[in-house]
Amino acid sequence: MTQLTTRFDEALLYARAIHGGQKRKGSDIPYFAHLLGVASLTLEAGGSEDQAIAALLHDAAEDQGGHERLDDIRSRFGAAVADIVGACSDSFVEPKPDWEPRKKAYLEAMDSKSSDALLVSLADKIHNAEAILADFRSVGPAVFARFTGRRVGTLWYYRALADAFTRLRPGAAADRLARAVAALHSEAEAMSETNDGGNR
Repeated sequence: MTQLTTRFDEALLYARAIHGGQKRKGSDIPYFAHLLGVASLTLEAGGSEDQAIAALLHDAAEDQGGHERLDDIRSRFGAAVADIVGACSDSFVEPKPDWEPRKKAYLEAMDSKSSDALLVSLADKIHNAEAILADFRSVGPAVFARFTGRRVGTLWYYRALADAFTRLRPGAAADRLARAVAALHSEAEAMSETNDGGNR
């Protein structure tokens, strides 16, 4: 069983400090809830303390400071945590590069990611996919307007992620992502595209 120490406590405070003012897309839910959810999924899948800390910080460099933030994470929490956070990031600059090539590059790099990074990334994608599915069931196709990829891009990306994780890290967690993505595809396709707000 993974033992959490004061390092995890410090990471909680650090994550809250840098993400405290953020909300999840299209909602009033604190973004910090997503970080807690990803950390929880990571631990439930047998992740280590380093992986759990990286789960709390997985968006810190991408969204809150780039390479300087990643260097600070390395100094505070160690190389193992920073390497996972770096592998979970698809950009370190603002404004971010165009959405589609950025996502394609992330998918292409998955084969070279460490097992530790894949677990944290998988936990992140599970939490995101299940949140999108829940929101779709609540508000319908309008949910896709929150995302740069809109309907077509978002569905493509999560299907590609589910396929990659099923190949690279087969098991219960990958199956959970695949189920959420399959349900999202099925339910989205069942609705009329005339009101879906997607890219055509």
